[in-house]
Amino acid sequence: MSKRLILLALLISVLFVACIQAAPTEAPAEETEAPVEETEAPAEETEAPAAGDQVEVFSWWTGGGEAAGLDAMIEVFNAGNPDIEFINSAVAGGAGTNARAVLASRLAASDPPDSWQAHAGQEIIGTYVAGSQIEALNDLYEAEGWLGVLPDTLIPLISQDGNIYSVPVNIHRANVMWYSPTVIADAGVEVPTTWDEFFMACEPIEAAGKICLSMGEQWTAMHLMEVVLLGELGPDAYNGLWDGTTDWGSAEVTAALETFNQVLEHVNSDASTLTWQDAAQLVANNDAAFNIMGDWVDGYFSGDTAGGNLGLVPGEGYGWAPPPGTDGVFQFLSDSFVLANGAPHPDAAMAWLKICGSKEGQEAFNPVKGSICARTDCDAELFNVYLKSAMEDWASDTVVGSLTHGVTANDSFKDEINTALGLFLGDLDVAAFQEALVAACSSAGPCQ
Repeated sequence: MSKRLILLALLISVLFVACIQAAPTEAPAEETEAPVEETEAPAEETEAPAAGDQVEVFSWWTGGGEAAGLDAMIEVFNAGNPDIEFINSAVAGGAGTNARAVLASRLAASDPPDSWQAHAGQEIIGTYVAGSQIEALNDLYEAEGWLGVLPDTLIPLISQDGNIYSVPVNIHRANVMWYSPTVIADAGVEVPTTWDEFFMACEPIEAAGKICLSMGEQWTAMHLMEVVLLGELGPDAYNGLWDGTTDWGSAEVTAALETFNQVLEHVNSDASTLTWQDAAQLVANNDAAFNIMGDWVDGYFSGDTAGGNLGLVPGEGYGWAPPPGTDGVFQFLSDSFVLANGAPHPDAAMAWLKICGSKEGQEAFNPVKGSICARTDCDAELFNVYLKSAMEDWASDTVVGSLTHGVTANDSFKDEINTALGLFLGDLDVAAFQEALVAACSSAGPCQ
């Protein structure tokens, strides 16, 4: 038996050596094929842009006027770039909350989309620039001549150390109070200009079984809060919340938060379960008198029903006014797009950004979205009566930024405010809420 094992071992050794000796004789065959592959390479390289170039764009525009506006701009892009595949990686929910959580995970994994939606202001500068996650676009601005057609108030909000980091596509107004002409007429009330007038108007509205102020999920409560703070503090003290000159623990902030608390007594009980569209539709359906939300509501109210909008006539099916205390103030935000640091398809991304900043792209996008152009040379006749009024106010009102939509606070400060707000919505303890806001300013805001 042992002899058989020895013979078997010798046989295996011989076969092993034979395999090793045979290997070099196969290598030349592989090497002789390599030049054939190299002669084919140039053909592959010339075909790659047409066959495989693409741009992945990340946003949270998935429904209503938002999606319709994005589709309109994509159509312009496709017409000018037929060889580039547009990949729409929009994620729904929470005014970008869900999308930005997905985006943060991808950026942490070094898997960025080519370009993504970002709000002008501290969302860009204090988050993406601070994290070295996006590229400067100075050369693009110079080549396209955009500094001559974008407002001077906007450029500093997307710039740092002489570099410009995004391409704004629009201007939105955050402080708008939408109302049902039918509900307020039936209640015999006027559109309120102060919060005291609002509380008085709520009495007959609620006595008729209607909701006085519709509200949705938590981010819409933050939106409402910042509008109340603006109306109660005025633009200078409101701005001071974000630069450290207004004390979050002051008596004037206490009074503003108490007003906010009182306003919440007149919102729908199912607010936490509703999207912003759901809350706005309560006004459109004449179930609620008022809704305080940005002017993307105009796109939802007036847009084509085929795109999931309501098809209402501005001034007839719905009305609008400045929320109490904010007349003459334009609380703004601006959606923009950035170029990822390490974008997988940088040339295609630049082609997309050119459309974002172009007159043609913005004129296609904004009338449908329910916003006005970031550019100053768009044709006003393309816009409805509400948006024309927004153009006039943007040019003449005092301009302040939005917290909820990224202008005034970086993500860390905003997240701490949001955490405090969530607790407040549960217990409605103004004193504890104010203490938490003071702490947030000290740990993540300008009070550090």
